[in-house]
Amino acid sequence: MFFKGEVGVFDFRGKTALVTGGTTGIGFSTAIMLAKNGAGVAVVGRDDKKGTEALEQLTQIKKENIYIKGDVSKTADCRRIVQETSSMLGRLDILVNSAGVFMEGPIETVSETDYYRIMDINVKGTFFMCKFVLPELRKAGGGSIVNVSSDSGITGNTHAPLYCASKGAVTIFTKALAVDVARENIRVNCVCPGDIQTPMLDREAAVAENPETYRANMVRHYPAGRVGRPEEVAATICFLSSHMAPFVVGAAWSIDGGLTSFSY
Repeated sequence: MFFKGEVGVFDFRGKTALVTGGTTGIGFSTAIMLAKNGAGVAVVGRDDKKGTEALEQLTQIKKENIYIKGDVSKTADCRRIVQETSSMLGRLDILVNSAGVFMEGPIETVSETDYYRIMDINVKGTFFMCKFVLPELRKAGGGSIVNVSSDSGITGNTHAPLYCASKGAVTIFTKALAVDVARENIRVNCVCPGDIQTPMLDREAAVAENPETYRANMVRHYPAGRVGRPEEVAATICFLSSHMAPFVVGAAWSIDGGLTSFSY
């Protein structure tokens, strides 16, 4: 199957990729797919246990992969993550900004602490990872950045104004940066997934009054009749990162089973 990321679907031989939020969910699926198709991969996360487990699976594919502990909400960590990747793997060609957090609730419930937590990870982390990676991509003669936004970065979503604000910022930032660096052979795009079966979705459902009803109501809105799988997002990220998409610049690709294609 295509979405299992067999060798030969993409060609990343000789390339190095850096994936934030790379130890679980969409980021981890992307790291696996990149590695299976020849890339050396650095995965970034805050949890050493998850990082070790992710690296064990990656090194079964190829040895030239690393785990870096880091918190993208801290600017110094963003700089260090890029420096360590370049130093340990020799170059940098691809950045995937997959680190992100979700919070639901009306604006009345949002505290200043909530605001900074969401914005620091989803927006600040994405922004400064891009800033610090650009010199490395220029050294490599070009490259690709793919930011993970959301369907909530395209349309408003109920009871999630803070999350929508953060992902809307990621979408527009992607387009603005893409315009600035396109002539340097650096392509910047973002993907906008709907609900994807990841640990984040599991946590979201677990705190609902009735998790099964919560999931059923979620699926009901999707024309495709289901939520997505991490490897489906990973495949699009890999495509956007590859030589197969040289004229895709500043795009916001929906991966949402038709969710944002209609009003309900």
